[in-house]
Amino acid sequence: MADLPVLNPQYGRRVQSASSGSAIPFQFCQSQLPLYGIHSTTGADPFYWMRVILASNRGTVMELGITPIVTSGLVMQLLAGSKIIAVDNSVREDRALLNGAQKLLGILIAVGEALAYVLSGMYGSVGQLGVGNAILIIIQLCFAGIIVVCLDELLQKGYGLGSGISLFIATNICENIIWKAFSPTTINSGRGAEFEGAVNAMFHLLVTRTDKVRALHDSFYRQNLPNVTNLLAIVLIFLLAIYFQGFHVVLPVTSKNARGQQGSYPIKLFYTSNMPIILQSALVSNLYFISQLLYRMCSGNFFVNLLGKWKESEYSGGQFIPVGGLAYYVTAPASLADMAANPFHALFYLVFMLSACALFSKTWIEVSDSSAKDEQQMVMPGHRDSNLHKELNRYIPTAAAFGVMCIGALTVIADFMGAIGSGTGILLAVTIIYQYFETFEKERASELGFLGL
Repeated sequence: MADLPVLNPQYGRRVQSASSGSAIPFQFCQSQLPLYGIHSTTGADPFYWMRVILASNRGTVMELGITPIVTSGLVMQLLAGSKIIAVDNSVREDRALLNGAQKLLGILIAVGEALAYVLSGMYGSVGQLGVGNAILIIIQLCFAGIIVVCLDELLQKGYGLGSGISLFIATNICENIIWKAFSPTTINSGRGAEFEGAVNAMFHLLVTRTDKVRALHDSFYRQNLPNVTNLLAIVLIFLLAIYFQGFHVVLPVTSKNARGQQGSYPIKLFYTSNMPIILQSALVSNLYFISQLLYRMCSGNFFVNLLGKWKESEYSGGQFIPVGGLAYYVTAPASLADMAANPFHALFYLVFMLSACALFSKTWIEVSDSSAKDEQQMVMPGHRDSNLHKELNRYIPTAAAFGVMCIGALTVIADFMGAIGSGTGILLAVTIIYQYFETFEKERASELGFLGL
């Protein structure tokens, strides 16, 4: 902590970025550090579809991801909002008690989830693991959960940029992309041993095969393993998302409370940022979880089959994938060939993505105090006070609807092109990284202004 510079308190506190930088390698190491003592991680993963938004990796110490933080935050907000617990946000002591209670609850949730994972047989039965290994796995998961809670607390205290949840999600997605690109693991898929990493596989095929053209073709289009085309799709979607992030309309405004104080009100194309994508991903993930659970219990039921049919994939270590019902149609086609073979599936997925994102965007601007009716303390120069609401209503709904449809379209394109990490994951990573870039630029500008530069 000695490398964290602090300005004189009378001039205000400077937000530090050192902790953000140190949190990234911590989370990266945890997401690749395997749990000691586990018996097996093969078979169906009930949380497979939710791991993108949970920032978790199966079989590693980051198995729980950010679940303890998110769950404890939701529970405490629910208790405070329903007046079950009395919290006065204007009182510093109340805020401190609420924050401490939330962290304590997060640690208790991590302990409970660790016990549930081990006792439910996620890593093999307790009899196979042995009591010693079972206790050791629980300790590892709890310790990792405590580290995540502490890192999030560190960022909330101002020693870093942004929130811990966003940082963990972006780091996990980027780590998965880098691993799929440069993984040294070898896999035998019937054509001999190949590197899992797309870049490693390309150089390996070019060196070991005499037919260089065929080797280059295989490295770009190999099936069921990451390929170079998938990496190029990531680069394309990343550039397109950054390009669209720059579209915005700036309205001049003045404050009602401080006459003469002028400013600007930027309305971005991505007005609701990545929240609609997160909500849509959470909805689909829960649909998968419920459908898969019901299908295992009573696969012959008509309504269960209507919700989703599942089968074990031969390429994903026993993971179940949807092959029918609603769960199948809200899943992106695996490739352009699958899209051409079943155009109705592709069309249904496209309509569902755009409609769901637009609906969640409209809902989010109403519940997050970011609609036009919530901006009551500003006026536009040359307009009457009542006109600001009308002016903002000309832009905010359009930006929210059209912007989120652009995000949905980019997600669909990424899925159709087979981008590594799914379109949802890539868009989440891009929007979070861009938010960090904007925050960093604002902090740098404020520091330069403070120094008089």
